[in-house]
Amino acid sequence: MSALSVRQVRHRYLVLHGLRWLPVGLMIPVFILLMQERGLTLAQIGVAVAAQGAVVLALELPTGGFADALGRKPVLLVASVVNLASVALLVVADSFALLVAVWALQGVFRALDSGPLESWYVDSTLAADPDAAYEKGLGQGGTVLGLAVAAGALLSGGLVALGSIGPLSALTVPVVAAAGFQLVYLAALMTLLVEERPAAGPGALRASIRSAPRMVGEAVGLLRRSRVLLALVAVELFWGFGMVTFENLLPVRLAEMLGDADRAAALLGPSSTVAWLASAGGAALTPLLIRWLGAAPGAALLRIVQGVTVVGMALLAGPVGVLIAFFACYAVHGASNPLHMGLLHRQVDGPYRTSVISVNSMVAMPAAALGGVLLGLIGDRAGVSTAMLVGAVVLAVAAPLYLPAWRAGRAADGQPGRTEVGGKVPV
Repeated sequence: MSALSVRQVRHRYLVLHGLRWLPVGLMIPVFILLMQERGLTLAQIGVAVAAQGAVVLALELPTGGFADALGRKPVLLVASVVNLASVALLVVADSFALLVAVWALQGVFRALDSGPLESWYVDSTLAADPDAAYEKGLGQGGTVLGLAVAAGALLSGGLVALGSIGPLSALTVPVVAAAGFQLVYLAALMTLLVEERPAAGPGALRASIRSAPRMVGEAVGLLRRSRVLLALVAVELFWGFGMVTFENLLPVRLAEMLGDADRAAALLGPSSTVAWLASAGGAALTPLLIRWLGAAPGAALLRIVQGVTVVGMALLAGPVGVLIAFFACYAVHGASNPLHMGLLHRQVDGPYRTSVISVNSMVAMPAAALGGVLLGLIGDRAGVSTAMLVGAVVLAVAAPLYLPAWRAGRAADGQPGRTEVGGKVPV
């Protein structure tokens, strides 16, 4: 890893990060509406998407252990292939059972994908320069993510506006395009991600399988020994539940207001582009937020503000007001994630980094699955706006969980400073 300079590591990370999220941008405006087009109710969509959370819950920690023990590149390559299979199946899936299979494969992909690329970036940066400030790259990664998803969403809206192509409905065309870009990402992974793997070959795979439980156990042990780390991971429970409001329910609310799913999907393309550009802008503000407020206080405030923006999406009249609240929500979203992940990375050393990120992701995905089911049921019975209000409250109540990180940072500084990062857990 140390053969690359800090700058080279950051540039490769940002390229790969952008290619990872571009296909997601293509699918965000259409995947809920596509499942409705194929006959699923909101409650059924919630159950189908919950398959992803269930699989993540089962596989997240073991796959994180494999990445730490075997190497990040092979795990990311397998994840990319699984994601390609999932997207390809979504093109043809026309039943509840097949759509559950799509989301189960997405769960395998998310479990494999969550953490290795970011861990590779942080550890490679520190290998090149132990004093390097990797938070800058994490913030830039948030900006690149927003730009990539924005570009994908804009392209998605344009493809939907063109209408159906042969046997493909207008809502299916962006999914086919996403599969093509996923192939590009797979090729880029093979070329750009360079690492000194712990080992290679069949023996290494067997050794990684044997050592993964130990890596997982050590990562979970960090949570038991650190109130700061435990509280940070707990934030993800609330965020995972609440994100259903702006990822799954916003397209349905727009479709209700406009009275036409295709019109809503076409509008969501450019709207999602603006939202993710706002997210990129929010991520770019991360250094300023750390300097002005401190990482933990800034992250806590942003959770509350995000809840307020979801209230706006639920209550404002007309598509213009709803979309303005949507843009504000994503600006907050882009700013809060680098703050949260920076605090998380400061709590652990390299050998368990991916496993700890996996723990963080593990609690978010099942919470999102639960949110999809419960908020879907509320949406079917009491209306989408009511479901969004419930999700807004859940997002905001996570704010006090940043207090342990704030206190730890003040104790580490020896004064009530504003640049806290918290102390590492001894391992």
